[in-house]
Amino acid sequence: MNAEPKKLHIPVEHTTLANGLRVVASPDRSAPFVTVGVYYQIGFRLEPRGRSGFAHLFEHMMFQGSENAGKMEHIRLINASGGLLNGTTNYDITNYFEAVPSNALERVLWLEADRMRSLKVDDENLRNQRDVVKEEVRVNVMNQPYGGFPWLDLPPIAFRNWPNAHNFYGDFADLDAATLADVRDFFRTYYAPNNAVLLMLGDLDPAEAFALARRHFENIPAFALPPRADVSEAPQTEERRGEVEEKLGPLPAIAIGYTLPPRGTPDWYTVAILERILHGGRAGRVYRRLVLEKQIAVDADGSADIFDANGPTQMVTRIFHKPEYAAGATIAAYDELIREVQEKGIAQDEIEAVKVKFRSDYYSMLEGGMGSYMPRFGLMHYLACFTLFDGDPDRVNTVLDGFLAPSAAQAQAVARKYLVPHNRAVLVRRPVNLGGARWHRPALLSSRPRP
Repeated sequence: MNAEPKKLHIPVEHTTLANGLRVVASPDRSAPFVTVGVYYQIGFRLEPRGRSGFAHLFEHMMFQGSENAGKMEHIRLINASGGLLNGTTNYDITNYFEAVPSNALERVLWLEADRMRSLKVDDENLRNQRDVVKEEVRVNVMNQPYGGFPWLDLPPIAFRNWPNAHNFYGDFADLDAATLADVRDFFRTYYAPNNAVLLMLGDLDPAEAFALARRHFENIPAFALPPRADVSEAPQTEERRGEVEEKLGPLPAIAIGYTLPPRGTPDWYTVAILERILHGGRAGRVYRRLVLEKQIAVDADGSADIFDANGPTQMVTRIFHKPEYAAGATIAAYDELIREVQEKGIAQDEIEAVKVKFRSDYYSMLEGGMGSYMPRFGLMHYLACFTLFDGDPDRVNTVLDGFLAPSAAQAQAVARKYLVPHNRAVLVRRPVNLGGARWHRPALLSSRPRP
């Protein structure tokens, strides 16, 4: 009989400053570095109507200087300290993070506090970064084979509520119409300390780290936050379909997305395990059936935003199929394997094997993440999400229990409940020219971290 896996005991301490800034510390003295992150609760779907693209625009604006650190000075000082830094925009958060030798902790906190307090928002920076964002869209989406597929293509088909369905990169018309007053108002509204969490991990003493956080952040004034965007969706009653052109890629592609159960519910835990059964790499049922057995597809993969989404999201399967097979035939083959799960169920030993892999991936994410170039990025990211979305950073030690609990019967029941046509959206991406361009496997869905 296998011994029960040991429970996680990651040290986590947290407090809230007088201005509402939540602060989380996790000490680990095994190596002389610290990872620092500031996560703001503003992402693609939380930006207001008429301001599409602002969340992503600010990811760029935040590196353009502040009152006491000039343009690009933040990057220069982190690099001079022997550190790394980056930022990303997600559905519900925008984050900024650094990893530096532990003796540079206060330097990082000073830099982050300075731009939270006094970001330099002027006409020059707005014009430059607006053009940078638009060029990024052209390079990464418009001029890339399968650019934006399906994370930009599928939401407008799947959802009816604007926050979930609009162009997350931002309509050029909205970006061009943005005035300096609009951008300053966005900063004052969403980049407030009471809309953020500060995380400090690694070679530190929590009491000293909290004292430094108070020294540098507590005098930043809080702002009155607007009501959170209503991201709810009315219950879906029919399958939703759409089609887009693929101008550069040689193969037809299909994305099928099923809306997930609400965060933290028993079904949410179960569907995460079911997703891995379907999309567990080459061992997953989708790849085995469509690529290896039926040889309909050249590639098939998928994922779900489990940990870092705080609203409606989907489990998405992505299929690149051979031109000689029609989209309808490919979808029918996919539906056949879904029906098998619903009707025949899943063997308990398959469920248990997936749980072992899920636990292993969770541990690996806590150790690394972000391509493993940013130490403890995954732990920082999960602590931030559990703090902002669930109000409990300590969930990092207990959340795994929920994913390891589902039985084979529960997985079958969840498949019958959620993997149904009236709960899904189907996107077909048809090439303008079949042939000519060479096939290159695009990156998986998006760059958001995945456990």
